[in-house]
Amino acid sequence: MLTSQRKSLILDILRRDGQVIAKQIAKDLSLSEDTIRRDLREMAAEGLLKRVHGGAMPVAPELPDFSTRKGVSSETKARLGKKAASLARPGQLIFLDGGTTTAEIARQLPRDFAFAVATHSPTIAAELEHHPTASVILIGGKLYKHSMVAVGSVAMAAISQLRPDIFFLGVTAAHPVHGLSTGDFEEAAIKRHIASCAAETYVPLTEEKFDHVSPCQVLPISGVSGLIVAAGVAAAAIEPYRNLTAEILEA
Repeated sequence: MLTSQRKSLILDILRRDGQVIAKQIAKDLSLSEDTIRRDLREMAAEGLLKRVHGGAMPVAPELPDFSTRKGVSSETKARLGKKAASLARPGQLIFLDGGTTTAEIARQLPRDFAFAVATHSPTIAAELEHHPTASVILIGGKLYKHSMVAVGSVAMAAISQLRPDIFFLGVTAAHPVHGLSTGDFEEAAIKRHIASCAAETYVPLTEEKFDHVSPCQVLPISGVSGLIVAAGVAAAAIEPYRNLTAEILEA
């Protein structure tokens, strides 16, 4: 088997199983562990996977700070925001997570009927300053500056008093095996808590977040109502997620 074929197979296994065990692959392919470990080292250097003891895991996405992400606007995020906003209904309580894609949702929420928006992000609340029909509930607490959201016990207690109809959850990574994840333990806990209070949870996802794993899991894919993805994402990239009970909405 050619090196390129082995590496392609390793990536297929990584996507399917969420991990690669060098010893097992070596046995299955009748190769030495040294050969597989060399492949893994080279693939790690190319940014294709993350080396761990005994094998490899999917790569974790980079986590630029909020100011950096805010400066990166894209037509894709606008489409995701528009699709998500179209799910809003009159009289609902909508919970918006922090994040630049969620900010697009805030900008495109309907203006022809009344509803309420709860958020633990001051930047999201500011997006709604001039919205004519949305009342805003701002959750306070310890500010996690990287994502500009409130975390901690104070935020948890306030969120516990709410029962949102829909929660738009922001994450940094999605994987069919490892689920939806983010980079901070406390932030992951807040996201998970909001989802537990909400009737439905939807996750807008840009393509670069697929098949990655951040350090802190929020929920399994089956733990949310649906994923909102851009139309045109390769069918092969989406297919593993279609069998995990979450609805796939294309924007």
